[in-house]
Amino acid sequence: MVDLPNKARAVIIGGGVSGCSVAYHLAKAGWTDIILLERKQLTSGTTWHAAGLIGQLRASQNMTRLAKYSADLYVRLEEETGVATGIRQTGSISVALTEHRLEELRRQATLARAFDVDVAEISPSEIKAMYPHLNVGDVLGGVHLPLDGQCDPANIAMALAKGARMRGARIVEGVKVTRVTDDGTSVTGVDWETAEGRGHIAADVVINCGGMWGRDLAAQSGVTLPLHACEHFYLLTEPVEGLGRLPVLRVPDECAYYKEDAGKMMLGAFEPKAKPWGMTGISEDFCFDSLPEDFDHFQPILEHAMNRMPLFQTAGIHTFFNGPESFTPDDRYYLGEAPEKRGYWIAAGYNSIGIVSSGGAGMALAHWITEGAPPFDLWEVDIRRAQPFQRNRRYLKERVTETLGLLYADHYPYRQVETARGVRRSPLHGHLAERGAVFGEVAGWERANWFARPVQEREYRYDWGRQNWFDNQRAEHMAVREGVGLFDMTSFGKIRVEGPGALAFLQRLCANQMDVPPGRIVYTQMLNARGGIESDLTVTRLSETAFLLVVPGATLQRDLAWLRRHLGDDFAVVTDVTAAESVLCLMGPKSRDLLARVSPDDMGNDAHPFGTAREIEIGMGLARAHRVSYVGELGWELYVSSDQTAHVFEALEDAGADMGLTLCGLHTLDSCRIEKAYRHWGHDITDEDHVLEAGLGFAVRTGKGDFIGRDAVLRKRESGLSRRMVQFLLKDPDPMLFHNEALVRDGQIVSIVTSANYGHTLGGAVGMAYVPCAGESAEDVLASSYEIEVAGRRFAATPSLVPLYDPMGERMKA
Repeated sequence: MVDLPNKARAVIIGGGVSGCSVAYHLAKAGWTDIILLERKQLTSGTTWHAAGLIGQLRASQNMTRLAKYSADLYVRLEEETGVATGIRQTGSISVALTEHRLEELRRQATLARAFDVDVAEISPSEIKAMYPHLNVGDVLGGVHLPLDGQCDPANIAMALAKGARMRGARIVEGVKVTRVTDDGTSVTGVDWETAEGRGHIAADVVINCGGMWGRDLAAQSGVTLPLHACEHFYLLTEPVEGLGRLPVLRVPDECAYYKEDAGKMMLGAFEPKAKPWGMTGISEDFCFDSLPEDFDHFQPILEHAMNRMPLFQTAGIHTFFNGPESFTPDDRYYLGEAPEKRGYWIAAGYNSIGIVSSGGAGMALAHWITEGAPPFDLWEVDIRRAQPFQRNRRYLKERVTETLGLLYADHYPYRQVETARGVRRSPLHGHLAERGAVFGEVAGWERANWFARPVQEREYRYDWGRQNWFDNQRAEHMAVREGVGLFDMTSFGKIRVEGPGALAFLQRLCANQMDVPPGRIVYTQMLNARGGIESDLTVTRLSETAFLLVVPGATLQRDLAWLRRHLGDDFAVVTDVTAAESVLCLMGPKSRDLLARVSPDDMGNDAHPFGTAREIEIGMGLARAHRVSYVGELGWELYVSSDQTAHVFEALEDAGADMGLTLCGLHTLDSCRIEKAYRHWGHDITDEDHVLEAGLGFAVRTGKGDFIGRDAVLRKRESGLSRRMVQFLLKDPDPMLFHNEALVRDGQIVSIVTSANYGHTLGGAVGMAYVPCAGESAEDVLASSYEIEVAGRRFAATPSLVPLYDPMGERMKA
């Protein structure tokens, strides 16, 4: 019988490349009392049949940092452990067959330059010279990343495992974890079994690296881990004479990638409609297994390949492989501590990029576990973005039919998922649909993004320029600026914090002053010890002992977790009340006049000043009217109980019919807020961004007493800013900005655009970006010449440290 300890500092579940990387990095951090348990054999789930592509450029700076770390680590591992990793920097080429794809590749090249990734844009003739087997007759261009490459995935995992053992970690095969145990709030260890017996290992830290088994294991503990296996196909030819050493090739317009492998050619597919697998569970004896062939499913990819690379017309097929891999609802993997259970950590759901991701992910997770905070902003892959409903298996099965193919789809701005929709809807969903709403989805919420005219099609026509709803957005935007607009913002996350200790608790967590009279609304941030922004929110004091926190819908689970983890001995209760109330945002210079038609209450400045909330009568119902604005105009957020929402909406609509009341979508909310330089959490501000450098020092009150992050604020005030958040307006009214464009200062790329939209009032695209400025004054920052690079073209931009629209905020307080 296997001899396992009764106790360990950490237990890692799963012996794929992810689990081995976590073990390696925890051991490297000095944790020697750790054990990895693998149900069968190392790499026997997904790792062994991975393609092993090493692409350094990802969609954001921090994901690129993790991928580059992986590539560097795998080069070093062979020398460190003596295990050959098969790492070869053959480079990679991505080619475009359409103008839209070429635009995307050029934008990616700009991003690579901003992230200091070696990149070159190459012509069809240059592609042919580098890849002589390729038919480039219809190729428009491409990008070449010379330091990308390929590796042997199974040996990477074995090298990581050996490196972990060398540092004292224990790795045991043939042991299945049957349950993660807990005491209701925190993990206490794992139950395990083998053919010879069962046992328990006590531990305060458990890391679920279970891949496609991870979801069901997590569900036993009430932990949400939304992933689902899909069938993933590739074909390997017989040896091809004279093939030579070739870069990895991606032809996303044909859903295919190609890799030269020991004189053979591999063809892999990311087909538009994938095949979910494992709906009834995974066999107990699954180990190095493949799935049944489905040549009909793969045939369209192969037919394209026979034209793209004629050698496929004559080369024999050595292997046609079908194996399962895990995919998530948004094509991003999961990392971090589960909000439901303290000490329950996750690294899973890699969406076919597990090899290039796992090295960096293991490093980041080990740092997070051992240091108490991630090494940098990891919100893109944070497990706290997962919504509880997403563990639903029917939802996951439907969604992953799409997400696998989205890896190679055009990554247009504003692209919406099409599957598994309609799960979370506001009480006004039907009303808005009848009036032309075109919906998008965030955190499962259906939200009106824009409103189509009666004769206009109600769907997106995606483009890298102005999309088909651009004029709709302009009309909505100008209605908010000049008249009155109505937004359904029911998707806001709403959290009640109440009890005798509520004030003390929030004073400790929030940077602004929470001890305000009932009815006051406070804009604030919750900071971490580094002064980074964990949450950007408003707090309304409802009574002496009750507060309402309003957060973005996408961050609700994260914010709830942050609050609950810091509750301590405070006598306060944290409750999610999101579904209890709808939110109607009535915004614009005519909003007060419209409210006067539906409410007998005085909405004037004396009776209802900016930054206050109170209950009002509206129609024949009641609402709590919060006088705040995310669009920079006079307006109110109306919090209405769900049962009265439709009535209040209809009352406003009827009363505003002759005033030009305009229904507005989320795209307009964003274009209005960008003109006001309002920050958006997750793009402009994250847990990595210091509150002072983000330009939000006005919401910090260090004089109120101690709070999380106060020392970091004081240190930054003493040392000075190393960068500043700046707003930019393109001087040319034609180009579009979305985010991730390169910011050019005095001819040099210095940063990237964190968020952007079109400023219809300002007359051009507007973006936010951090400008490095160590030792410089505000005047020095503004004195430079700025451009923003869009797909290789540079456009002059005007910088501003105050909002370019209504800098004094007079319109909101009118």
